[in-house]
Amino acid sequence: MTALTRIFPAERGEIGPSLWSSACFFCVLCGYYVLRPLRDEMGVQSGVENLPLLFSATFVTMLAVVPVFGFAASRLPRRRLVSWTYLFFVTNVLVFYALFSSGVAPTAVARSFFVWVSVFNLFVVSLFWSLMADLFRPGQAARLFGFISAGGSCGALAGPTLTALLAAPLGTANLLLVSAGFLGLALVCIRALVRSADAPGDAPPGVAAADSIGGTTWSGLAVIARSPYLVGIVAYVLLYTVLLGFAYLELARMVAATYHDSAQRTALFAQVDLAVNVLTLLGQLFLVAKLVERLGVGAALALLPALGLAGFVVIGLAPVLAVLIAFQVLRRAADYAIARPAREMLFTVLTREAKYKSKNFIDTVVFRGGDAASGWVYAALKGLGLSIAGLAAAAVPGTIVWLALGLWLGRQHARFRS
Repeated sequence: MTALTRIFPAERGEIGPSLWSSACFFCVLCGYYVLRPLRDEMGVQSGVENLPLLFSATFVTMLAVVPVFGFAASRLPRRRLVSWTYLFFVTNVLVFYALFSSGVAPTAVARSFFVWVSVFNLFVVSLFWSLMADLFRPGQAARLFGFISAGGSCGALAGPTLTALLAAPLGTANLLLVSAGFLGLALVCIRALVRSADAPGDAPPGVAAADSIGGTTWSGLAVIARSPYLVGIVAYVLLYTVLLGFAYLELARMVAATYHDSAQRTALFAQVDLAVNVLTLLGQLFLVAKLVERLGVGAALALLPALGLAGFVVIGLAPVLAVLIAFQVLRRAADYAIARPAREMLFTVLTREAKYKSKNFIDTVVFRGGDAASGWVYAALKGLGLSIAGLAAAAVPGTIVWLALGLWLGRQHARFRS
């Protein structure tokens, strides 16, 4: 029982919502990770030199989609907004299944698929965590978000495993049907969660049952502009995407230069995902709740930039593929296991409008804007002849600022919570 309570520290009234949430995140990330190796391979097939263009196309697509989401959030109750958004993305998966099966314009479809998956994964994960921040109080989040995140990590383990096992017998196109099936199951979990939260007396303790989000299409952006706390979160996310984007792009370049076979590259990306998700699961089950409880949210947020700082120093000293792969595995595991749950805890002290609209803008437009900026800055620096060691050295000052910002956000979260 002691071991169980360390892994699942739920109190009375929290067990059902926590299990539904964990199951939902399992299905969301399993569905996504079935697609992720395919997305990375489509990016390599399109040409590594074209990745900055694909990042920019993703950013432009985000700019077009976010106002539509803001308009819907202003007019739809929470239960319909979340359910209909997931149903929309399930439909998208089925459309790409038809396109891959038909074999029409393979290059255009590959590039469109890369952009779409890059939009899709941020939207479905951001909306899931908006719902979690809405359903659970800050104290509950500190105890339960690690366990809920672990459900997603189990799904992230299952996704690459299914891709590796089923890619040959089913073919690429049919993997999209597998992904659509898991997203459909996530929708079932979401409907059960929202129905429970909206029923009088059935919501987790301290959670309001009102379903309205309110505001206007652009009010989420206005809330950010008025809040230094949210501006700090924006800066934290931008530094994360820009600085660590260098490492991703250099890894993609080295993989393309080392492995000339598409199947080998897809298998390598799947193996990296598998290693990341094993480490992530262990961290979510045994580290995040204890770290936040003993040291606070700020320490959890500072861990990833501290790892990034050490990683850039090592890359500068040994700029080889094995080091880049190890850095990619460790930094993604630290992000998903500790920094990401801590970042989601930052929103639990905010209004419902900020949890859905401002958070969605940060998780989508800001995140992909950082990706786009990273891609173009990387291309410019490489064009000037800067080596990977030079890129790593250039990233160090920004990483120090990023670390200090994480500690500041932790102090602000503690102040709002008290």
